[in-house]
This record gives sequence, C-alpha cells and structure tokens, in this order.
Amino acid sequence: MTDQERHIAVWNNCLQIIGNNIDPQKFNTWFRPIRPVSLVDSTLTVEVPSDFFRDYIEGAFLDLLKMTLKRAIGASARLNYMVRPVQVEPPMVYPAAHGTTPVNKTVAIQTYQPSGSPSPFVFPGVQRVQINPRLNPVYCFGNLVEGECNKMGITAGESISAAPGKTPFNPLFLFGGPGLGKTHLAQAIGIAIKEKYPDLVVLYVTGNEFKTQYMDAVKGNRLVDFMAYYMKIDVLIVDDIQDLLGQGSQNAFFNVFNHLHQSGKQLIFTSDRAPVDLQNFEERLLSRFKWGLSVELSRPDYETRLAMLRARAFREGVPVDDDVLHFLATRIKSNFRELEGALISLIANATLCHRSVTVSLAESVIGHIVGEEQGDVTIEAIVKTVCEYFNITRDTLLSKSRKRQIVQARQIAMYECRSLIQNCSLSTIGAELGGKDHATVLHACTTVQDLMSTDKAFRQYVTDIENMIVVPVGR
Repeated sequence: MTDQERHIAVWNNCLQIIGNNIDPQKFNTWFRPIRPVSLVDSTLTVEVPSDFFRDYIEGAFLDLLKMTLKRAIGASARLNYMVRPVQVEPPMVYPAAHGTTPVNKTVAIQTYQPSGSPSPFVFPGVQRVQINPRLNPVYCFGNLVEGECNKMGITAGESISAAPGKTPFNPLFLFGGPGLGKTHLAQAIGIAIKEKYPDLVVLYVTGNEFKTQYMDAVKGNRLVDFMAYYMKIDVLIVDDIQDLLGQGSQNAFFNVFNHLHQSGKQLIFTSDRAPVDLQNFEERLLSRFKWGLSVELSRPDYETRLAMLRARAFREGVPVDDDVLHFLATRIKSNFRELEGALISLIANATLCHRSVTVSLAESVIGHIVGEEQGDVTIEAIVKTVCEYFNITRDTLLSKSRKRQIVQARQIAMYECRSLIQNCSLSTIGAELGGKDHATVLHACTTVQDLMSTDKAFRQYVTDIENMIVVPVGR
C-alpha cells in the first residue's frame, strides 16, 4: 500500500468503527461528507465542508473520534481539519471566492476656500481623493437567487452593468417591502460594473447618509466641495431614497442628479415604496425618479424561497435535509431576510445544542421568530371585515357618501390595507376602494393615525378590526 493510499484506508477503517457506534442517519449526515487528505506520521488530515461542520462534530462526537483514532492509528493519533473550498462546488459562488472588495481609482476634485464663494482672482486648488465605493462583495450577482419576484430587476441590472449610463434604464428605481433584496441587487449592479469597467467611480450611499453629509457640509462651510465630490461619481447608488428628507438636501441632490444624468452617468435608487407614493418630496425630484425604469420587487414564491434556502445552506457548508428546507419555505413567506434569519438561527441552535438539523428543531426555532402562521390578507377580506364591523354594505362603503360614519369606515379600510398587506401601493388601494387616487389614500391613513392618538373609542375600532382580520390559520 502506497503512502497516498494509506490515509484513505485508515479513514475507511475509522468510518467503519464510527458507523457501528452511532445512528445511521447521523453517520450519513456528519461523516460521509468528510474526505481524507493525508496521513503524516500519526496525524490524519481530513477535509470538511465548513467551519460549522467541524465545530459540530467536535462538539457532538469528540469522545467517539478520540476512541476511533486511537484504535485506527495508535495512542499518539491526532486529527487535523481542512475546510473545503466552496468554489469547487457548482451551484453557488462563495462570498470569499468572489474576489477582493471593489476599489475606486483616485479622483481629482477642485476645492475652494471655505467661504464657498471663490474670488475671481483666486484659482481653486486640486485635491486627489480616494472615494470608497462601499460595496460588499457578498452582494454579487452570483449570490443572488433569481425568481419571478425579481427577474425583471435582475435583467435590467445586468443590462445596466454591461453599459452603465447608456441604457434607457437611467435612473433605475427599485422598490418593494423590506427584505426583498433591493440592496443586494443594487450593489450587485455596482460590483458587476467595477468588474467590467474598473476605471469607473462607483459609490453606494443611503439617503440618510447623503442628508447627513449635506448638513455637515453646510455646517462646515464646505458645500461647494461636497457638490464637487458627488459630481465626480460615474455610478451613484442611493439606498432607501425615501429617507432623503429636507428641502436643502433634496435641492442639493436635485443638482447632483441633473449633472450626473446629463453627463451620461448611471443612477440607481432603492425605496420601500413606489415613486408615486413617496411623501414630502419635491415634485421636480419625483418626476426625475420616473424618467428611467421603476421595478417592483415582490414577495418570493415558494420555488424561489426554496432555492434561496438551498443556496444559503450550501454557502454555510451545512447539510440540511430537503424536508427541513421545504418546511421553512412553506412556513416563511414574507421575504428573503426572514428566511435567511430563520436558517441561520436553526444552524446556530443545532451547533450550540449538538443536535441534528431536523423539522422538529426547525418548528421550535421558527416559533420564536415568526410566531403563528398568518393567512393571506387581501383588500377584499379587509373590506368585508370593515363592513361587518360597522354593519354596512360593501356598496355603501365604496360609495361617494360623505356621512361621517361611512367616511371613517372607508378611511379605516384604507389604513388597514396599507398596514396589513405587504407591497400594496396607495394607488392600488385607492383603485379598489371606490376609485380614489393615491393622495386620498395617503390622507386617509394620516387621518386614522391622528384619530388613534387622540380618540380612545376610534382606536378601539381599529384594534377590533385588526384582530378580526389577522387570525392565525386553522383557528
């Protein structure tokens, strides 16, 4: 037997011993995936799928491993681990394998004296600055699971990354509820652009960060430098644009937008609502958000949820049975973030408690995260509940009646639709509730919130209706 064959024979001997001492399912889950690498003197090196995998078998089977190695190799036996490079497996790109964090080139920016009003007799200085793109390499296209919920956004993003600023999708406006992958997709576009065009300057910033930077620039009398900085960007990604509030910051952003767009630079925005539903924004800015392409990211369907769970389990290097993944994909329907959080919590619980990843453990963990499964709430269900509560007909609720009771019932229905139905725009609610426009729905929601804070009886109406609408499935 050659030295190259010896480590395989020794490990096969170990597997035989281990297989005779533990449950077959645990053996197949935790020991079959391990590969022998080498045997040097009394040290056996094996390859495991992940750090989690290594920690689990060390915690759950340490005594068995010690006994087995002693019998197979001798009293001086030692075991070393190598973590398997995930990139050799086909389905997903492991984050570490994507490459280094994108870096921008150094940019020359003209700067002026602190007054912000340069004298005609003083030439501005030139400062070379490094603009950090602030892109997370984990958020690449390779780690993005495609489904009907985001297919259009991914297709548009790939077109933009191939020719930034030269497609009709400028700006690209991605909107949808929390946890649906808006940030991931926006950053994936930026990462792909940096890979194809390394010399382009890409910047990811949130709406709140832009507002804070603007306020600091005004306070420090550096507004001209602030504007010069942003006008050097080739690809500007603004996440959570709905947080860009304030007349001054919106005016500054309006000018940055105009300069970049007219210069053929690419603009990408994300928001938790459609452009038409943004509140407290200047109309001229809203009109520019609508120039390019607006794409709604919706809740993932079952197949997409299942694919995401498989991909994330693969990236973690953790063996998770299909029945567990099916359970999670069926149980959690809201968004990708909750799905990932549930899977990571499940893995962590299995590690800490030295338990296998099973459906029963998943049921226990998920119960602490998402609570009772909720039935799908629809506009029609809300309308029906409100009519029953106030003892009025559907036609009366949706009529143009201005009677106080009818108006309040209609406003509560609009408020509940906005609160309880994910990714339901104000325009959709208005169209379903009597053909109202989005401004009417927005006014209704504001009115209900104000009355709830000042009128105890009215607040009870809303609470009662919510309790009637949101009832766990099967009760």
